[in-house]
Amino acid sequence: MTDAVGPSWVALPQAGSWFTVLGFLLDRFPHVAEAEWRERMQRGEVLSVQAEHLQTLNPLSPYAAGLRVRYLRHVAQEARIPFEAQLLFEDAHIVVADKPHFLPVTPSGHYVQETLLARLRQALQCDTLAPMHRLDRDTAGLVLLSKQVATRGAYHALFSQRQAQKIYHAVAPWHSGLVLTPLRSSRLETAAHFMQMQESPGEPNAHTRMRVLEHSAHWARYELQPITGKRHQLRVHMAALGLPIRFDGIYPVLTPAPLPGSAPDYSRPLQLLAKELCFTDPLSGQERSFISRQQLLPLPEAALARVLAP
Repeated sequence: MTDAVGPSWVALPQAGSWFTVLGFLLDRFPHVAEAEWRERMQRGEVLSVQAEHLQTLNPLSPYAAGLRVRYLRHVAQEARIPFEAQLLFEDAHIVVADKPHFLPVTPSGHYVQETLLARLRQALQCDTLAPMHRLDRDTAGLVLLSKQVATRGAYHALFSQRQAQKIYHAVAPWHSGLVLTPLRSSRLETAAHFMQMQESPGEPNAHTRMRVLEHSAHWARYELQPITGKRHQLRVHMAALGLPIRFDGIYPVLTPAPLPGSAPDYSRPLQLLAKELCFTDPLSGQERSFISRQQLLPLPEAALARVLAP
């Protein structure tokens, strides 16, 4: 562990034309400069793992298919994300956090210390803390994390076996002729762009219950309940209906990525919130129910809004 962030791992693929491990790392992580990898190697932060034996790698270490490489993440001059998560619940086994928009859950890309996981590991002095499900950096709301390795499988099963109920709120377009079916089912697969998913022909593998809670002249607040947990599922389903979630920069049109190190536009948070999380605790048998304290922006033309459902 380094500053509450554990090491990352990558397995070298069988097919490839690289002569050195460094060459592979440069292709695999183009946002990390060669000088940075060389410095990490010099500090002994890039290692190979063979039969539980760790060996320091250097810039001339030869490429070997199947080799597992362990490295520590670093981001030079990582910008502070000026929003804090709230701790809603903690016991000996789990933590429930209420994450703000813009804060990643786990280290990725340009975010290492400025993540929910790193902040909570430091605040709670718990190096074994780990999230039990995904929540996009752009999405706010509830995240369940496990504290103990021994009991982690029981909580992970809540999501892998669809025993936890998650309810989201979203703000997206509305019009008077809108006919919204209570269940959206489609097949989601990886799109050509690495950041996107897309609907494809074939047997549905993603299902979302949806309804309108209130609307104004052109916007509505929707309740979305994912039955499955595919990546970007709610964002793709809404965009496919012609109802892209407000301030979504990925669906339906990918906007240019911000320059490395540039701050996000904090005035335009994605209007998607993981609002409720309910489950039966697999260890105690208690019914757990949590509601996010995070807020979406008011509906545009809010004076015209009317409640359609309780």
